[in-house]
Amino acid sequence: MPELARFRAKHDDAAVSLPAETTILHVDMDAFFVSVELLERPELRGKPVVVGGRPDQRGVVSAASYEARKFGIQSAMPLRTAAKLCPHAIFLDGHHAKYGEWSDRVATILGKFSPIVEMVSIDEAYLDLAGTERLHGPPFAAAHKLLCTITKSTGLPCSGGLGATRLVAKVASEQAKPKGLLWVAAGQEARFLAPLSVRKIPGIGEVTERALRALGIEYVHQLADSPQEKLEKIFGQWGTALFRKSRGGDSYEFVLDAEPKSISQNHTFGEDTDDVAEMETLLSHLSQKACKRLREAGLSARTLTLTIRYTGFDTYTRSKTVTDPVQFDADIFAVFLSQLREHRNAKRKVRLLGVALSGFTHGNQQLDLLDAERRAKLDKLTRAADSLRDRFGFGKIQFGGSLRKDE
Repeated sequence: MPELARFRAKHDDAAVSLPAETTILHVDMDAFFVSVELLERPELRGKPVVVGGRPDQRGVVSAASYEARKFGIQSAMPLRTAAKLCPHAIFLDGHHAKYGEWSDRVATILGKFSPIVEMVSIDEAYLDLAGTERLHGPPFAAAHKLLCTITKSTGLPCSGGLGATRLVAKVASEQAKPKGLLWVAAGQEARFLAPLSVRKIPGIGEVTERALRALGIEYVHQLADSPQEKLEKIFGQWGTALFRKSRGGDSYEFVLDAEPKSISQNHTFGEDTDDVAEMETLLSHLSQKACKRLREAGLSARTLTLTIRYTGFDTYTRSKTVTDPVQFDADIFAVFLSQLREHRNAKRKVRLLGVALSGFTHGNQQLDLLDAERRAKLDKLTRAADSLRDRFGFGKIQFGGSLRKDE
């Protein structure tokens, strides 16, 4: 996984001038969860597929294939509703650990095309292609090459939008779906956005849409034609943002020196469990994932927090601050394992386990009781494991604690 850049919002709410270059690329994986499942079930391609669980369960749709979407099935829709809309749809259970591994593979590819990458979710990211021309050609050529590389390397379809701002790039990628790439040239932002429904603008939800419709505003060009003073009078500061967004502007910039305040991993069991071996195996897996992210950021941690959620959603956290910063899997897992054994209520079933690392210090030299030679060997081992995980997927390389005896 590459070191990922982060965005932060500018604190100036005034209208901003649009950049003269289109170097911001938004990459969005098409029906990501479904696409990952189809890698193992290619016979389901072209059929209405729903990921999220069985149609008689209380859960919601996590993802739907484009064939299923034609029947009105959408993410977050109750599974039972989806079954009524498309009785012949194929329903599959979700496998979020697997999706995370494929997301890591995609992120690794993104990092080869730009040093500035922000993964905004498991299946979408922003890149700044400025300054990469010598390696990959002009931004549009680089974007095309990137999308082709993702699909060729992973077998997963994706779409992209290239624009001068983050907002325009995201709208463009949505319009390009599926398997497309749309470039909005500098100076063409208003023309591109004008015929679209206001709901296509990121940040405009049902409430704002209803309020705009009440004003007779249904399309972006109508919003752009509205006086800024009028929008500010009705919506306050949000009116300023609406005026800016309707022209393709946003208030975000890349910040390369930002770092996380915490690193966390959690997992919800398919069924609440009191199986100690299963919990300890999962805890090792979560610890290893968190440790890998810690090392990628060049950090060590002093505070380790365990989260336990029981049946009924009662949630408890227990933190421990160690004397010296740590970053090796075995040391961090030992702390979490001790916390689990000490604080878990053995009379109750567990629904979720989570781990979090914080209290960061810079540098990857863990100061502990290991002698220098042993520490060097352990550092070499973890670096080799991390490299293999980037190449073959996190789940392919695991330390012993995350393997069940029957495996």
